[in-house]
Formats: sequence, C-alpha cells, structure tokens
Amino acid sequence: MNTTEKNIIKENIDDSYRDKIATVDKSGKRIWLYPKKPKGVYFNKRKLVSYVLLFVLFITPFLKWKGEPLMLFNVVEAKFILFGFPFTTQDFHILVIGMLMAFVGIALFTVIFGRVFCGWVCPQTIFMEMVFRRIEYWIEGDANAQIRLNKREWDTDKVLRKAAKHILFIGISVVIAHTFLSYIIGVDRVWELLTDPVEQHWSGFLSMVVFTAVFYGVFSIMREQVCTTICPYGRLQSVLLDKDSLAVSYDFVRGEPRGKLSRKRKKASSEGSPGYDAFKTRNTAFKAEEVNDSFIKIEEKIIGDCVDCNLCVKVCPTGIDIRNGTQLECVNCTACIDACDAVMEKIDKPKGLIRIDSYNGIVSGKKKLITKRAIGYSLVLVALIGLQSFMLINRSKVECLFLRTPGLLYQDLGDGYISNLYNYQLINKTREDFSVEFLVKDAPEIVFQLVGDAPIAKASSVTEGVIFIKIPKKDLDKEKTKLTIEINAEGVLIDRTKTTFFSPIK
Repeated sequence: MNTTEKNIIKENIDDSYRDKIATVDKSGKRIWLYPKKPKGVYFNKRKLVSYVLLFVLFITPFLKWKGEPLMLFNVVEAKFILFGFPFTTQDFHILVIGMLMAFVGIALFTVIFGRVFCGWVCPQTIFMEMVFRRIEYWIEGDANAQIRLNKREWDTDKVLRKAAKHILFIGISVVIAHTFLSYIIGVDRVWELLTDPVEQHWSGFLSMVVFTAVFYGVFSIMREQVCTTICPYGRLQSVLLDKDSLAVSYDFVRGEPRGKLSRKRKKASSEGSPGYDAFKTRNTAFKAEEVNDSFIKIEEKIIGDCVDCNLCVKVCPTGIDIRNGTQLECVNCTACIDACDAVMEKIDKPKGLIRIDSYNGIVSGKKKLITKRAIGYSLVLVALIGLQSFMLINRSKVECLFLRTPGLLYQDLGDGYISNLYNYQLINKTREDFSVEFLVKDAPEIVFQLVGDAPIAKASSVTEGVIFIKIPKKDLDKEKTKLTIEINAEGVLIDRTKTTFFSPIK
C-alpha cells in the first residue's frame, strides 16, 4: 500500500466523534435535543410493547395472592415477595443468586442482541419516549415547532402550552411515584397515606414528594442524560459487545461514501444497473482497506446509498449519528431504522441501510449468533439456575434459631436435671400459621419447658420466645454438649437447628 492509498483511508476514517457526547458542546454546555417525532414499523411495535409493559407495571401492585401483594420490595423492613413467594433476610443468599441470574441474563442477551433492553424494555426509555415525549409532541408540536416555540417571546399561547405540559408532567410523575412506592410499602399502605391526614404520615408524605420530584426532574430535565452519563449499562455494553453482536447498525459497505441524491447517482447505484457491481466492489474494497488504482477511479464517480439527509440523526433521542458506528449513547430504539427506511422507499432503494445487524454481518454478510462468549454466559446462567432451583426446592418453610440467654451458664435444679435458658426465633416464610413443637431425636429424656404460651409461627413474620432445655445430669459427661433440635409442625419435620448445652465439669 503506497502513501496515496494510506492517505485516502485516513481521510475516510474519523473517530473524533468518540471524543465527546452529542449533547455537550465544546464549552461543556448542554445541547438541548429536539428529536423529530418517529414513525414507522418499528415504532409501532415499540408502542405495542411499551403499552403492555406499562399496563403490567401499573396493575401489578394491585394484584394479591392470599391477602399479600404479588410483588413487594420493602427494603426498609427487609420484606420481599416475588410472584407470591415471601422472602426474608434469611433468604438473602437466594436473592443474591437471583440478582446474579438477572445480571448474567442481561449480559447474555446483550452479547447476542445488543442493547435492545434499553430501547424496548427499560422504564426510563418507555416513560420518556412513549409518555412524556408524546405529550410534548401533542402540546408543542414536532421538533421544529418546539424550537420555534422556545425561541419565541413569551405570550399567552406560549405560557398556556408550557403550563399545560408541565402540569401534565407533574401529574404523571405523581402517578409514577405512587406506583413505585406501592412496590416498596404495598398499595394498601399507599392508600392510607393518600386518605389519612398528612400530619399522621409525615415521612410517607415526604417520600411521595421526593419520588415525584425525582421522576419529574428525570423526565422533564435530565432526559437522555440519564442514558448517556448516569446509567452504567451503556458503558458495560462496550465490554459485552463483539463483532457478532446484533445492534442497530449502519451498512457502511452499501452506504459510503455519502452524497446528495441526483439522477445520475440514482441510475449508477441502483441494483441491476451497469454501475451497481462496480459500486458494491468499491465499497467492499474500501472497508477491507484494499485500496488500488481502480478504487481511486471509482471513488471519483460512484457514491453510496446514503443521501446524507441526516434524518437518522434528527430522530435519535440521544442525538448521535448512527453512521459513526456503535456508540454507548445508542439505546437501540430503532427510530433511525424507520427514518432511513422511509427515505430509501422514496428514492426506490432497498430498505435496511440502517438495520439490526452485526459488524461481521455487514462486512461479510454472515451472522453468527452462537459464539464462544454466548456459550460461556449460557453455561454460567444454566449453572446459576440450577443452583437457584436447588435452594428453592430445599428452602424450609420455617427457620428456627436457638441462642443461649447471655450472662447465664446453667442451673442445677436438684432433681437430677441441669437446665439452660434459651431465646428462640421462628421465621415463618409462608402465608400460614404453624403450631410448632421442639424435640431432640432419640432423646425423650430431654425436656423443653416453655416460658409463656406455646410457640406459634405467625405467617410471614418472626416469632420470638423463651424456653428452658433440661437434660438429666447422668446423661452429661462433658462441659459442652452439641444438640440438634428438630422443629415439627403437626407431626411434620419443618426445620433443624443446632445449639450448645452447658453443664458442670465432672
């Protein structure tokens, strides 16, 4: 490769877009985005998915199973319910494995399908693009109309439009805040906060105000900054993606070099025309960095399918140019695909100049979804699922803990027995009450003497009590004796626990 050929490649490869983000100018000031209203096949599919997910999000807090919420994430009281199954702090290991499963699952999904989660499932994107942004389009108009409105002097029309928009934004933020709070403390508790006087629930009221302010700030002020600068997933995807990962991609082989549409260009680059084969050869040769004299000659006469209309940039909610390649700011919302397909259809060119594809799929035309990385993540996920299943199957309904009362060793009762005093805890992980009894297997001479009422493990709660364990002195031959206590409910073994019994030294 001679110097001229190297210079040609160098001029056509520009990575300067990676040095900055699209929403910040050279002085560090934020560039406010006005994305053009999207429309097309992918957008219609996204709307359908979004509305289904929004319905599930808002209806789930009201769903109950046996009087308890179907889903609850009460971090304050360490009470969690997943699909009707209660979990306590004693099940923390199960929750950790569940979180690892979710992380590995998202990683596997990203390795194969790219950042589709962000554009199609993430609540931030769904609320921003399908709720708040659509309200903005309805009240203020499309991108150009919004720009004109913001530049205009304040008059009655502008005040009314802005006031209406922000009142709706605040109202929706209130609804979202109450919904998310319902997942934390339960819908019944939220209803109490709404109906009782404020002075009875100051902490709850302040929580609602804070939640509302956060959601309003995110969707009316922060917007795409949450995805581009706050959310860590965008940075994580750069580690997870490879050249076989599917993502919203620009076909640089077919599209470069860009140029405005003309009749001569349309004739030369249309499929089936005499110049089409040379056109494809030119692009493939350039991307493979095999520059030669024939390429230089074609470069002067043939240009790609991209007409450089910039619609893919104008509809992007994060303000990037997808033609620069995969970027962490891209949420794979597919708005650029719809915009580009509409242009290609108008100029009689094949759709898919921007499409969901991998880098290798664009360069070689071969897609490879099952890669070594995908297999590795899949094996890890299967192992975690197996471990989680094993722990759930062997999860006890009631967990018991025996602790010797601090400051006391033993008591010689003078009737041939030595006693120790214990505090016990019964953690009931079910929605049913259990009457329990304690015993040591194959040791009927060991006596359990309760202090107070018989132990009842209350549903989804922790029951505490005090109990004496008495063992015949003749059966004790050392200072510390290990005991394995069985906890039975209606004659069925539900848990085992271990403790230590102290006695005099013989």
